[in-house]
Amino acid sequence: MSERLMPAWSLTAEAAASIAIPAEWPHRISRDWAIGGATGVGVDVCILDSGVDGDHPLVGGLESAVAVNFDGAETTIVPDEIGDVCGHGTACAGIVRALAPDCRLHSIRVLGEGNAGSGELILGGLRHAIERGFAIVNLSLSTTKRSFAELLHELADNAYFKGTVLVASAHNMPVESYPWRFSSVISVGSHEESDSYVWYANPTPPVEFFARGIDVDVAWFGGSTLQCTGNSFAAPHIVGLSALMISKHPDLTPFQLKSVLYLTATNTGGAA
Repeated sequence: MSERLMPAWSLTAEAAASIAIPAEWPHRISRDWAIGGATGVGVDVCILDSGVDGDHPLVGGLESAVAVNFDGAETTIVPDEIGDVCGHGTACAGIVRALAPDCRLHSIRVLGEGNAGSGELILGGLRHAIERGFAIVNLSLSTTKRSFAELLHELADNAYFKGTVLVASAHNMPVESYPWRFSSVISVGSHEESDSYVWYANPTPPVEFFARGIDVDVAWFGGSTLQCTGNSFAAPHIVGLSALMISKHPDLTPFQLKSVLYLTATNTGGAA
């Protein structure tokens, strides 16, 4: 009689008890269960962007700040002694802070003036964020270069399996870009309403959620504010809300978090 061979990734009957999931879920997922009383405490949020002005009163300080350099051959991570170079990262950080005031904010600078950057810098910064094990990474950026898509996809899946939530803004133009189109990423477009606690689940992805992103007053250079529009400013709204959910339910996986966002969206009846 031949020996039975178990396929790779198989679960034996004896091992089934070892993967029991103890989390207790309510009969109905509500916003009160998801975020009621939460402040983002204990959650590490990374802003992968143009740098962040940690001294801005709407940002309220940073836990860490690094920059990614690329010399044509390899990327290196160095302390960020410049800060925000165009205001974009500070704007995103301020939105997150407004929603999750007690989260720990971190900055990885991968963009330069005018939001210019390169695929190598984005890849290097995202790889560093995943290695640091941040709970959530805000990616209000993308690349249209397919040559970087495969590596970005690998990193996005790696983050998903390691428990790091990636939230990415959709491109503001109807073009193919990445990483927001990957299913392992939470992709966000804008809606026109002024309430930061209104978000919609999209029944026809690749954009999965719509959040506030039109005429948003955001933190900017020199302690000032600026009114901005774009999907870049919708993504950090979902990041802030996600930080609230994780601070209240720290064992949520990326899959579970996306499910809770869906079940508590304004158009799925979960806002009550």
